Parts: sequence; C-alpha cells; structure tokens
Amino acid sequence: MELTSGITARRSALADGRELIYYDDADTTLGPERALDLRDLPERPPTASMRQDVLTGDWISVAASRQNRAFLPPAEADPLSPQTPTNPSEIPSLYDVAVFENRSPSFGPLLVDAAAPEGLADLGRIGFDRTRTSVGRCEVVCFSPEHEGSFGSLSESRARTVIEAWAHRTDELTRMPGIEQVFPFENRGQDIGVTLHHPHGQIYAYPYITPRTTRLLASIDEVGPDLFARILDNELASGRVLLQGEHWTAFVPFAARWPVEVHMLPHRHVPDFAETTTAERDELSRLYLRLLRGIDALYPTPTPYIAAWHQAPVNSHRDEVRLMLQITSPRRAESKLKYLAGSEAAMGAWIGDIAPETAADMIREALERV
Repeated sequence: MELTSGITARRSALADGRELIYYDDADTTLGPERALDLRDLPERPPTASMRQDVLTGDWISVAASRQNRAFLPPAEADPLSPQTPTNPSEIPSLYDVAVFENRSPSFGPLLVDAAAPEGLADLGRIGFDRTRTSVGRCEVVCFSPEHEGSFGSLSESRARTVIEAWAHRTDELTRMPGIEQVFPFENRGQDIGVTLHHPHGQIYAYPYITPRTTRLLASIDEVGPDLFARILDNELASGRVLLQGEHWTAFVPFAARWPVEVHMLPHRHVPDFAETTTAERDELSRLYLRLLRGIDALYPTPTPYIAAWHQAPVNSHRDEVRLMLQITSPRRAESKLKYLAGSEAAMGAWIGDIAPETAADMIREALERV
C-alpha cells in the first residue's frame, strides 16, 4: 500500500537479518540516511512450538526463549532506544517511529511449517498430544526514541505516523503465507506486566484465528452479519458515548467486564487498518490521543491498560468483522486493582465492579480535564 499524509518508510535490516522499517513523520527533522547495525549477534532462536489443549481446542505457543528478554532496564540500557557507543540496542539510528521483528517471538520467524505439508487447515480439529510449529510473525512498534511514555504522550503528528505504520504493517503481514489474523496492541504499565518503560506496542501475526475472534464469529452467526452496525447504533442511543467524530465513536460497552473498558468503532465497515482512508486515520490520531489522555486523567497517576485493535481474519469474514479498538484496565480505584480470581480466571464468569454507566460518567469528566 502507498503511505499517506507525507509519511515515509525506510527499510533496513538488523545484524541477524531481522527486518527493520523506519517510519518518518510528515514533519520529521531527520535526514534520509540510517546507520547500519554492526553488532555481532547470535543466530535467532528456533521457531517455537504449539501444543493443543484438548479441553478447549486452544493452541498454546511454548516460546521458552522469551524468558531471556529485558526486564525494566534503566535508560542507559534501553533496548528500544537508538544505539550509542555504550548501549548496543536494537535500533541503529535516531528515529521517529521504528518497527522491527522481535528477537524472541512467540510466533515465527518461520512462516511455513515444513513438517506439516497439509498447511494450517487442520488446526480446528481437536485431539490428544497435537503439536505444530508456531509459524507467524511478531513485531515491535517503537512509538518514539524517548525512554519513557506511551501512545497518549505522543504529538499528534507522531500519533499519525504510528497509525500509518499499523496500516502499512497490517497490509504487508496479511500478504505473508500462513497468516490468518493480524493484531496490533499496546500494553501500558507495570500492573499490566510491561517489561519495558519505552513507549512501544507490538503486532502479532497469528497462524490461526484467535479464540476471542472465533467466539465473535459464533455471535455473528447467531445475531446476523450486521452485528457491528447494530452495536454502533445501540451505543449511539445509550448514555455511554464518550467521544464522537465524523468517522469514529468511542463508548463504554453495555456489558463491560473491566472497571475501565472503552471500545471504539469506525462509522463505516472496514475490516482492518489497511482499508481505512486518509481522513479516517487523520481523525483517529486526534480522537485516540484525547481518549487515552482522558483515561490517564482518571487518577493522579497514569492508568495501566491494554489497547487492543481487533481486526478481521485475513481470509474470511471480511464483510462481517469490523475493525474495533478495545481498551481495558484493571484499575478499579486510585489504589486498587481488579485481579482475575476464581470466577473470572477459572470459569470465565465475569463480575463487574463498576456499572458501565458510572464508568462512562467518570471517563467523560476526565476527558473534560484534558
């Protein structure tokens, strides 16, 4: 796909062959040249393996190499900052936004499982002791060269660059063999389990349709192919709308599970970022920033959250599953977190701590302060 709004992509590679792409802001102050990665890196770990849970049919990727990833390093050892003589980080040059293949991915780097010539068609079958190679791809999206921050701390120009990178990567990842679903997301805060302070997100390209989306497809079969249009109409008529633009609406959903839970939908049907228009991305960069800053304004300290961009499967249900943001936070009070204990974690039977209408009022009040 062609990049829009004056944003530029510059391709490079890391010393072990992993792909690296620099995305320059429309108003960048950087020149076109980028340094080479001259580190002496070991070979990439082998692609992980998946095991099927015969109780549910879910596939569990066992990626032991992830145990060695960095854990809350100081600024001088930040692996996502630009390289310096004393910090041999993952990114050789100063950048605006950078995307690269994860060194220890949960899926990939193999895209094709040579031991399974039948491909991925049999993943839906359930049986004992079933294993497969965790083919796919995992990428890191660095929002800024700064050591600390989050998407909400970006400038509008930088937010627009990240959104363009999401669209560009979604387009390219969906064209790779064996990819069934592409998932951009941001984990923010130590209470979520973040291991790096650096403002960044990730993109997972899965070799299967995820369990959450599989459940969604069952709902579409039950309710109808216009499910998302009807959700949007229903929420627009509720008292839970938080922000509304020409192209997007954000709201607290009718049956929110988490103390802070916000969904956002585009007004027209688009299956993923790659099919959004320039105007939709432009507006999103403004609305999304305001939404995240409002969520941060709920309490005196930053709000931990997962920002999950749900996209349609690559090869099916493109006319039924709509691109959707779901932000969730376990923070139920200034100094209290919701922990998934017996009912939620063991049985999947959720109990809400805050009425969605009350949560909507709280977030709207916070939005007025930003």
